[in-house]
Amino acid sequence: MPPDISPPTELRRAALHWLHECDAVQKAAGARRLAQDRAAGALELDAAAALSATLPIPGHPARPELVSPLTVKRRAMNTLEGRAAMIHALVHIEFNAINLALDALWRFPNMPCEYYADWLQVADEEALHFTLLSEHLQAQGYVYGDFPAHNGLWDMAVRTQQDVLARMAVLPRTMEARGLDVTPGTRAKLVQAGDTTVAPILDIILRDEIGHVAIGNRWFNYLCAQRGLEPVATYADLLTEYYASPLRGPFNLEARRAAGFSEQELARLESGS
Repeated sequence: MPPDISPPTELRRAALHWLHECDAVQKAAGARRLAQDRAAGALELDAAAALSATLPIPGHPARPELVSPLTVKRRAMNTLEGRAAMIHALVHIEFNAINLALDALWRFPNMPCEYYADWLQVADEEALHFTLLSEHLQAQGYVYGDFPAHNGLWDMAVRTQQDVLARMAVLPRTMEARGLDVTPGTRAKLVQAGDTTVAPILDIILRDEIGHVAIGNRWFNYLCAQRGLEPVATYADLLTEYYASPLRGPFNLEARRAAGFSEQELARLESGS
């Protein structure tokens, strides 16, 4: 994005501005600046504005090469390259998470002010996660873009772009919630392989992601109540419509409870129903 174009002074338009940004480091810095500027009173909010993207979204760098998820190779943890590839995959997830939060901010009008405050917080924290992991990757002698990656998270954002209820159901409550399940195992594998420096970073990410999934739960339940829908059945219907892969355990039930999933939902999850 040309450096002489200043970000807008309205929050949702500014979020779209940074979603267009192709430089990953600049995007992360921009997302963090959004939160700072909003806290300082430098950004107003126009929740009713009907916005449209004028450039392709999301903006992304020329590298990493985006490939099919089926062609992304798994690498052994007993090599530096293998561990770097794992960290790179996490960096890419956080890059996508910044885009998802920015998209949730600008795309859906006429939500309560608290909705936009929540997703601004998510964008800020995902940008922090990206920065921490990116710097850790550089300490291993690699940079973001050195390994291929896939775009599955954003593909689901495109599929749910017409309905904020579907977005809340499929992204934070399903795909991001999977991060609650797998992060402890990823942390253990990397530490066992000798990468102890990454452990506190993943601890921060797991803590914050519980809050992000909780935000998805909050707005999913709000929208269900607004539309007169029963949440558990509605979620099951949306999962069938949008999310082709069945959810398989093991599940991090403690983290999911902390993120606001009900015991009824957790029981259904474990039973596979």
